[in-house]
Amino acid sequence: MEGTKDESLINPEFDINETKLQNSLRQKTWDEIITKDSWMVFKVMAEFVDGYEKLAKIGPCVSIFGSARLKPESKYYEMAVEIAEKITKIGFGIITGGGPGIMEAGNKGAFNAKGKSIGLNIDLPFEQHFNPYINKSYSMNFDYFFVRKVMFVKYSQGFVVMPGGFGTLDELTEAITLIQTNKIGRFPIVLVGSEFWGGLLDWFKATLLKEGMIAEDDLDLYRVVDTADEAVAHIKAFYDKYAVNVNF
Repeated sequence: MEGTKDESLINPEFDINETKLQNSLRQKTWDEIITKDSWMVFKVMAEFVDGYEKLAKIGPCVSIFGSARLKPESKYYEMAVEIAEKITKIGFGIITGGGPGIMEAGNKGAFNAKGKSIGLNIDLPFEQHFNPYINKSYSMNFDYFFVRKVMFVKYSQGFVVMPGGFGTLDELTEAITLIQTNKIGRFPIVLVGSEFWGGLLDWFKATLLKEGMIAEDDLDLYRVVDTADEAVAHIKAFYDKYAVNVNF
């Protein structure tokens, strides 16, 4: 039709998305199933095994989640560096997604405090790349989000959640769900920035709780803070009753 534009010429990702959609609707042959889908199982297994072997002995750690898009001049970036430094000094290693933004800030804080700085990177077409503050022996790369999330949760004894987008929300709700369903221990979850998180948390109360989709006790699964000291104090208070060996 005259006047229309080829979307693939404007947006290169259009072709990729279109191909994925078409492939998902197409009936696969037996040869395709054997050569691609079945072999993918082994690739998933390899990522799990590699992750388990590298992280099994890292000791107590706290995961820091947050946006890859926040710049070093952001107040949240600076706060994440401070939180990571202080958490490291009370005995924890720091695990992040290994990329830029808040992830870089978390690794930088651990690096500055001479603690363990772990980065679990994911292959993405944009945003993601390793930051320079990760210990080389604890730098890992994943193809699958779900494998990466298992590593975050399996090897963390606490979660600090800075402002972020869909990925951060995914990681937050994963941790909350696993604690809520008793699949992992009731580790501390700290949300940093009451102004940022306020709307979502109000929706939890006004909609999820009101509709009976969560219990009132579920609202106690996280703590909202506005300063680095408050975030660290909550983690420290939770673990004061346990013997945490300094993870240096």
